[in-house]
Amino acid sequence: MSDAPDPSTSGGGGARQLLGMKGASGTSSMWKLRLQLMKPVTWIPLIWGVICGAAASGNFHWTVPQVGASLACMVMSGPLLAGYTQTINDYYDREIDAINEPYRPIPSGAISLPQVKLQIWVLLIAGLAVAWGLDLWAGHSTPVVLLLALGGSFVSFIYSAPPLKLKQNGWLGNYALGASYIALPWWAGQALFGQLTWATALLTLAYSLAGLGIAVVNDFKSVEGDRALGLQSLPVVFGIQRASWISAAMIDLFQLAMVAVLIAIGQNFAAVLLVLLIIPQITFQDIWLLRDPVAFDVKYQASAQPFLVLGMLVTALAIGHSSLTVGM
Repeated sequence: MSDAPDPSTSGGGGARQLLGMKGASGTSSMWKLRLQLMKPVTWIPLIWGVICGAAASGNFHWTVPQVGASLACMVMSGPLLAGYTQTINDYYDREIDAINEPYRPIPSGAISLPQVKLQIWVLLIAGLAVAWGLDLWAGHSTPVVLLLALGGSFVSFIYSAPPLKLKQNGWLGNYALGASYIALPWWAGQALFGQLTWATALLTLAYSLAGLGIAVVNDFKSVEGDRALGLQSLPVVFGIQRASWISAAMIDLFQLAMVAVLIAIGQNFAAVLLVLLIIPQITFQDIWLLRDPVAFDVKYQASAQPFLVLGMLVTALAIGHSSLTVGM
């Protein structure tokens, strides 16, 4: 285990271990290992997506039943189904992680493959059970939330598992990841409290192209392993510097496209707010992302992504007050 970071020198390695971040310290605690496989740090965008969907429905109220349902939807989207996604990804990426992050639970040998498989099934079944319960609570004649959970789980599987393994293709894999983290939880939250329309579905799929740019940022830390195993991530295909420009362009251009949409539906104040939230993102791109994305990827995400997710909420609230939530 000599490749594992030394906990005494890793600088917050224990916290990183619990969150599933790169640079984590080792542990022998089974529940900590299982939590690391689930990567709690990745739950945040999905939980936020549910909030955005509820806001976009135009029908969320601060009542005990609706708050409880929203919390259950967040648990389904974050700890359960995102945890399932991250665990199955670690299972199929164990050879890559042996190169990039040999201290992670599977390549380090800290947890056995049968235990990982059990965790995958428990998280998946629990997530689908919660989705079914939410449909019952909402009185859906068609189990919309369950269908979304099934669809998202299938995308997660083919993203990581052969023979399709979408992550082998930088464009397709990153878009699947972006849509899973932006569109799917948004749809679940909106369908739970209101009506999911074609207009908002298409709009969030377009917004997911900004998520593609964020997904590219996550690829910078894995370049060595991706290149060794033939995965065509964008940093491998275009080089790190060009990929950083592609990432920045995707993030900015499709948020600016949302500004145009907000103006078109008469939500001018929201459009101005979104522009004000895009400006600091561009600033942090220049400071961190475009200068050295490998060294500063975490600092960039920590500084810029809060503005991205706030922009999502502004967009969702604007949609909730527009005609896009009425009819198909």
